[in-house]
Amino acid sequence: MSEPVIAQKGPFPVEVEAGKTYFWCACGKSAKQPFCDGSHKGTDFRPIVHKAETSGEVWFCGCKHSADKPFCDGTHETL
Repeated sequence: MSEPVIAQKGPFPVEVEAGKTYFWCACGKSAKQPFCDGSHKGTDFRPIVHKAETSGEVWFCGCKHSADKPFCDGTHETL
């Protein structure tokens, strides 16, 4: 599998709603970061589905290299 594009070297803070489903961009090419817009088509990448259990702020990974996808784990600090 190829390496994802680094969308930004830092997380995307997002207010999520309980029960709502979010599709996190794993390839880094989406124009709608941190969410998928279908730019991965033709690659091995697929969006990661996150269904929010509670409402509130979450930090979606922006560098696309987190070990805790779709969430930021600080990996961007080592890139």
